[in-house]
Amino acid sequence: MPPIMAIAHRAGNDPIGLRTALDAGVDLVEADIHLFKGAIEVRHMKTLGPDWLWDTWILKRRRDIVLPELHEVLTAANGDSRLMLDLKGPAAALAPRVASLLREAAPDAPITVCTKQWKMLDSFEDPVRRVYSSSNRFTLGRLRARVRRQPAYGVSIRRELLTPAIVAELRESVEVVMVWPVDTPEALAHARRLGVTAVISKNLDLLREVMAG
Repeated sequence: MPPIMAIAHRAGNDPIGLRTALDAGVDLVEADIHLFKGAIEVRHMKTLGPDWLWDTWILKRRRDIVLPELHEVLTAANGDSRLMLDLKGPAAALAPRVASLLREAAPDAPITVCTKQWKMLDSFEDPVRRVYSSSNRFTLGRLRARVRRQPAYGVSIRRELLTPAIVAELRESVEVVMVWPVDTPEALAHARRLGVTAVISKNLDLLREVMAG
């Protein structure tokens, strides 16, 4: 069986984390992409009105933190195409804006774009690698039907939703089956049993184990 791809979850959300993950040799580095007041922001935290950002047990004022924009992340990558941009939120303008920026900044790079808003992927052309994401059973059913009709580069699915049979089915239609979260040895062992081709993890030491085979 081919080696499992190692994907650094959220590591691309700041230039230091991006360089650390790339230097560690991972296959892809994920960055969360949002559109806010015309700016393409790179962040995992969600908005709470115009002035606040939040995540589990965290609440911060926007004015107290510096959020990188996508062009800064692309600059930090310095031509490395090992990026996976996870497009967040329903903003219809996000995907065309990101696609335009990639055509300007990295026209020949096979950067990966992932989203739960599948319509957004229509904005991207080769060599961008398009990945459909699912986090619940309803959308997983729709995703399975979609890739049967129209094979794709990849899918990214919450690990608990999958079985070895579903993974085997998906691998008939896509090149890469990614799962998340895979942050513990137990989760990695489960991912291996499922037969997936890529794991998404915040645990860089665990990803080093994956890369070591």
